[in-house]
Amino acid sequence: MKKTLLACTAFLFAITCGCISAQDITYHNAKKFTLIGKAFETGGHYHRVDTAKYSAMRLTVKRIFTNTAGLAVVFKTNSSVIHARWKNKHVFSANNMTPIGHSGLDLYVKDGKEWVLAGIGRPSIKGTESSWKLAGPLPVGEREYLLYLPLYNELTDLEIGIDKDAVIESLPNPFRKKIVVYGSSITQGASASRPGMAYTSRISRNTGLYLINLGLSGNGKMEPEVADMLSEIEGVDAFVLDCIANPTPEEISQRTAYMVKKIRSTYPDAPIIFVQRMPDSPSVLTPEDRKTVDRKNRNLEAEFDKLRAEGIKNLHMIRYDSSKFPDNEGTTDGIHPNDVGFSYLIDIIQPKLKKLVR
Repeated sequence: MKKTLLACTAFLFAITCGCISAQDITYHNAKKFTLIGKAFETGGHYHRVDTAKYSAMRLTVKRIFTNTAGLAVVFKTNSSVIHARWKNKHVFSANNMTPIGHSGLDLYVKDGKEWVLAGIGRPSIKGTESSWKLAGPLPVGEREYLLYLPLYNELTDLEIGIDKDAVIESLPNPFRKKIVVYGSSITQGASASRPGMAYTSRISRNTGLYLINLGLSGNGKMEPEVADMLSEIEGVDAFVLDCIANPTPEEISQRTAYMVKKIRSTYPDAPIIFVQRMPDSPSVLTPEDRKTVDRKNRNLEAEFDKLRAEGIKNLHMIRYDSSKFPDNEGTTDGIHPNDVGFSYLIDIIQPKLKKLVR
């Protein structure tokens, strides 16, 4: 990807402290601007799903859906600097993620046809309130921005700070179509270094497709209540079910058909794409772990074949392919991908998605 002077300058200044005084910055409530990445309109502005409406879902599932994984604020401004003040519900706590990925912000700027990194927001690791200069000083001119929100925290308040004489305006969603991605912690974004590095967000920037991140860390178990919710999301062009890591082999056999048929009851023609369980680092897998992963993939394959034999069409499978993972350097903790590992995963998922969603 090309690196322009604008992008490099923005990034370098974003990670240093600026000299502009606080009284020269005006803060704007981010609720005034377009928020993308939500499955529905919700009571909690920064929640991915209306957890009050779907009361039958398990409490843990509802709690994780309040995390802001995949959500981003879209705006344009002619400001020479961009600041942010935000408040998370929980203090940062994770042993396999960076504070920025877990609880921070990630700013991208439109450079020609590409979205490039402009700066980051480092969260407090001792409290819930944070303030950071994301980018600047920037060259004169109006630019478009995407501000990604924390992957693993619940955001309760966000303000964007600009020069007091600058203008800031909302922008429409820059992505097209609508692809719902339901899955596990890997879908949610563990262990990406920054919020914008979750694979759903990277595929959106790469392709222009609009991916909705419905990752549920440790809890993407194909439960009927979640299947019911997926079937009620409006305007979906495709579903990606990357959820095989969390259910047991037996749960996969018991729940796959219900989830597919429930989606098909609303969307008779939209592509449904299963992603088999991708490998952990071989160095941390016991022989028993390897057998469990293999059983999950075999059970999914069996259910997939049954559904196709019943006549369910436009059902697809992205199968585990060890050749797509050339080394053991793609993981943070032996289980969750780092940015390199997400690149391997994107190389598998993105071509299939582009082919099916024209």
